[in-house]
Amino acid sequence: MAFGKGHHLHLIDGSGFIFRAYHALPPLTRKSDGLPIGAVAGFCNMVFKMVEDAKGSDAPTHVAVIFDHSGKTFRSDIYPEYKAQRPEPPEDLRPQFSLIRDATRAFNLPCIEKKGYEADDLIATYGCLAREAGGRVTIISSDKDLMQLVGGGIEMLDPIKARTIGPDEVREKFGVAPEKVVDVQALAGDSVDNVPGAPGIGVKTAALLIEQYGDIDTLLARAEEIKQPKRRQTLIEFADQIRISRELVTLKCDTPLDETLDELEVREPDPEKLLTFLAEMEFRTLSSRVASKFDVEPPVIESKPVPSASSSAGDGEGWSGPATSSFPEFSTADYETVRDRAALETWVERIRERGVVAVDTETTGLDEMVADLVGISLSVGAGTGCYVPVGHVEKGDGDLFGAGKRAEGQMSLEEALEILKPVLEDPSVLKIGQNMKYDAKIFSRHGVEVAPIDDTMLISFALHSGLHGHGMDMLSETYLGHTPIPIKPLLGSGKSAITFDKVPVEDASAYAAEDAEITWRLWETLKPRLPYARVTRVYETMERPLIPVLAKMEMAGVKVDRDHLSRMSGAFAQKMAQLEEEIHELAGGKFNVGSPKQLGEVLFDQMGLEGGKKGKTGAYATGADVLETLAAQGHDLPARVLDWRQVSKLKSTYTDSLQEHINPDTGRVHTSYVISGAATGRLASTDPNLQNIPVRTEEGRRIREAFIAPEGRVLVSLDYSQIELRILAHVADIEALKQAFRDGLDIHAMTASEMFGVPVEGMDPMVRRQAKAINFGVIYGISAFGLANNLRIPRDQAKEFIDTYFERFPGIREYMDRTKAFAKENQFVETLFGRKIHTPQISAKGPKAAFAQRAAINAPIQGSAADVIRRAMIRVPEAIEKLPAKMLLQVHDELVFEVEESAVEDTIAAVRKVMEGAAMPAVDLSVPLVVDAGTGPNWAKAH
Repeated sequence: MAFGKGHHLHLIDGSGFIFRAYHALPPLTRKSDGLPIGAVAGFCNMVFKMVEDAKGSDAPTHVAVIFDHSGKTFRSDIYPEYKAQRPEPPEDLRPQFSLIRDATRAFNLPCIEKKGYEADDLIATYGCLAREAGGRVTIISSDKDLMQLVGGGIEMLDPIKARTIGPDEVREKFGVAPEKVVDVQALAGDSVDNVPGAPGIGVKTAALLIEQYGDIDTLLARAEEIKQPKRRQTLIEFADQIRISRELVTLKCDTPLDETLDELEVREPDPEKLLTFLAEMEFRTLSSRVASKFDVEPPVIESKPVPSASSSAGDGEGWSGPATSSFPEFSTADYETVRDRAALETWVERIRERGVVAVDTETTGLDEMVADLVGISLSVGAGTGCYVPVGHVEKGDGDLFGAGKRAEGQMSLEEALEILKPVLEDPSVLKIGQNMKYDAKIFSRHGVEVAPIDDTMLISFALHSGLHGHGMDMLSETYLGHTPIPIKPLLGSGKSAITFDKVPVEDASAYAAEDAEITWRLWETLKPRLPYARVTRVYETMERPLIPVLAKMEMAGVKVDRDHLSRMSGAFAQKMAQLEEEIHELAGGKFNVGSPKQLGEVLFDQMGLEGGKKGKTGAYATGADVLETLAAQGHDLPARVLDWRQVSKLKSTYTDSLQEHINPDTGRVHTSYVISGAATGRLASTDPNLQNIPVRTEEGRRIREAFIAPEGRVLVSLDYSQIELRILAHVADIEALKQAFRDGLDIHAMTASEMFGVPVEGMDPMVRRQAKAINFGVIYGISAFGLANNLRIPRDQAKEFIDTYFERFPGIREYMDRTKAFAKENQFVETLFGRKIHTPQISAKGPKAAFAQRAAINAPIQGSAADVIRRAMIRVPEAIEKLPAKMLLQVHDELVFEVEESAVEDTIAAVRKVMEGAAMPAVDLSVPLVVDAGTGPNWAKAH
């Protein structure tokens, strides 16, 4: 029967399937010969799922899988640069192209490609023919280029999100109906395919222009009418380029076809042929599912595994390690407790033979600067593990916590380290850890400098930033399907909790050895994914090299003046008492200022202020946002409470707490940096947190006075000037901002001048302050409400400011729209240096959506700035190697050093050169990076 009304054609974007399968799955090789088959496996599973799901009235009557041909297309004749910059496909994907075509034929599906044409042209031609014949068409793809075909009986189906794409979804994506998509694409261009378009015009602007003028031809004919000078000039100057772009993005509906529509009729696969192919690929699970579907016996699949190739360099390239399912089961019976020299030397031999070892330490606490080493665990492969106890003690009679008597059956710490030190320091043996910085510092305190190292926590962070946490338990359950032995039953909780040295050796051994084995398995599972996810460079150049740099900084610590902190605590206590008196007077009576419940009752019940909202507990909300809103309305009491809270926090969090963190042996505070703490790559500082000390208030600045240099030395601070604004100017391509940075202008005054039409000279400081608040607020997606609170101005006026800002700098709005669209399509955003920050909530509804969109917009900016300072920190040690200087602290965009007075200028020059050139050679920024420097006897004076 000829194709016509009542028929349903499925057109599968085979090329899109290939790359989705390749990037979605971890690397997989055929065990019999090491042939890469990960993309083939993903493709087969996707096709089989479609076959399974195609039931009922929605099932296709006709189907085809369409592929790109390997050669150039007619578009290269029109524009030689078309797709010219696209990288070659990965080496391990090349052999899978032909296998995937074999898989298509094994499923008895038409496998179609055409020399000189793209898959999209074939899809367009079949789709148009089917539509003209009165049939229905579903294009199974999420490729935006195919959206121009939607409508009149053609729809798209995103196979990953199971989301139908119709005219409404196309308009949401492009801002126009499907029939105008080509015009929008011609104007906006496409950096991926190297379609030039009109420089400086993004999708949103293109959509507005096409909606206003109807089509490209009309727009170009009436370009002189465009009010914006730059946009008008662009359309006139690049008219021919825009017309060429239209030819490039227009899909052909008259591609010569080798198979007719009627030849695409659905045919059941031949079970024997399909199962033979699946057996050749060694797909056991899928073979069983297919055999079950056709009610036949599954084939017997035999293969000999190829020995896994490990690299002492740990670069993750070319890895053919086993899939998770091939691991042996976890069994504590396989673990060994190493109690003497001979047994440990045997393990060292195994380590040297393997060239790689997973290492973990057990200690008496979380503070690496004071914790005692209790034991060391090792693993050289899945199913292996040992524990070397060195510091366990026994409980005394009637003593819950132990009398300190050394437990039997252990090596001495000195002997164990004597045996392990050579292999732990051996540059030809890779040491793997989970949060390796901790273990490296423990070993370093005992004279062992562990190197080279790999860190499974940071591998996961490079791969999955923004998706989930990176702790061992989370990773083990997620990627190994195994729940580790919990620590709580061993240590107890509350007042009866013990430290790890009190845990009996037999119980400790299973727990500790399992940690080492889990670390090994995570490494084998996650490390090979780095190149497939395109984040090998992120891990190898910005994560792994940072570990020893931070470890050295943390161990150096910063000297703190205890007396200064003590005096400040006293002053803060007096200030709090004074503020409490003022608050009580304003309230007309005493109440507990620190009680949110009592404060809410005073504000909204007693004083009758408007805006009170009760939560689930029945108490009024009295968070900072509520109090700031009330203070902005001119109410004194909430303003005084905000002051009280700030002083209270400074006292408890800093002046009191910092004294407790001073190490009694060094007289210094040793903060710990969390590399994987923020999805954007920003470092977090803990125990104590030195990154949140406020610097805008006098009290906050005085806290920094407590951080001092010892006699004969000074503190030197080097700080990036407005790095996030500079990166925004670069990525959003805002010429006015870029030129201002190049000319060294006051960027906030320049912005105010551009926005409000006032001269820079003699500018009212308040006007500059407003522009500064907008400049920085825009980076974080500030709302009119937020800006109104910051500037203490009406919300309508704040909205006017923001609207004016976007009118003056339309490229910023285009960047925001472009970034949100990219995040929605890909579920991640990227920094300039390739760091992927996943955005799983980007398509959420309600309040979460706005937050997720702001985060997605900000992440590439903040993340790129974080990457820049990471790159600088990694290069600094070599730059100051011969100088009497050491890096102590990193606080967002600032690095703090302790330097001999005679070497201050040399240190500033060396570090400034590194910091200002940190983006190169990976990224050539179109704006200069500028670093401000200061020196002084304390941190406040140096900043």
